[in-house]
Amino acid sequence: MPNILPTLGLACAAQCQLFACVARWAKDVGMGQRVGKPLGHKSYGTIAHLPGSRQGRDDVGIGPGQAEICVGRPRDKRDRVIVQEKLDGSNVAVACVAVEDGGSEIVALIRAGYRAIDGRYEQHKLFHLWVMERVERFAFLRPGERVCGEWLAQAHGTRYALRHEPFVAFDIMRAPTLAEQREGKGRMELAHMRVGYDEFVARASGAGIALAECVFDEMGKSCTIERAMEEIDRRNAHGALDSIEGAVWRVERVSKEGAWEVDFLAKFVRHGKVDGKYLPEISGEGEVWNWRPGKGVA
Repeated sequence: MPNILPTLGLACAAQCQLFACVARWAKDVGMGQRVGKPLGHKSYGTIAHLPGSRQGRDDVGIGPGQAEICVGRPRDKRDRVIVQEKLDGSNVAVACVAVEDGGSEIVALIRAGYRAIDGRYEQHKLFHLWVMERVERFAFLRPGERVCGEWLAQAHGTRYALRHEPFVAFDIMRAPTLAEQREGKGRMELAHMRVGYDEFVARASGAGIALAECVFDEMGKSCTIERAMEEIDRRNAHGALDSIEGAVWRVERVSKEGAWEVDFLAKFVRHGKVDGKYLPEISGEGEVWNWRPGKGVA
């Protein structure tokens, strides 16, 4: 593991946190154990593509009925369509995880569900350190919840002149209720239950966390791909220096109790977008950083 501490200029508490995690990592690996996933599963799943979106070999598309709700015509006035800019970084999360003594701890995770400090890449170790230096800001998370977002420190396929912190949130996942567990939902569906958009915005923004730009939010109306991308390009809210990757459609519906519930998500990715073109393992060149400790917005 490379020694990155001298270059970071981190607070003493964060350095101690890193040393403790490295000691745990070394102990686990030395004993031949695989470092586990604190949640017991991945932190974030995948989102299906809208028709016309650029798809990779293993990607899937949504059905025509769901696509119609997103970009054509909703079912009725109980449908709410929300469109956010799709960011291009590393999918990460900050989770509130229960511990053996009955308490809880704040943990920085990568998409696969492992602790960020246990990841192979420097960008993920930086994410862990960034979270540990701001751990009190995540006190809004209840045990079993996680705020998911994009870590934009290192450029993947898009460079950014960031106008805010390098972590940008787009979801809060929660633990399933007993009623939901009894409904017979699949294990992974239960593992990725989302809070409603209004609750997400209120709680995350209330903690001073940057949010993925919302360019459309209407009841009983849909948003075309052309309209969404035109508005995303016009605002360029996150300071993209390259073509913006795409957008995410979030469809919510009013429950019988009158609360907003997430029905499904879909995404659009521009054609011509090259995944990870600035990553050294693809470009063959050095890393490109949008943010480093001491550089740009903290």
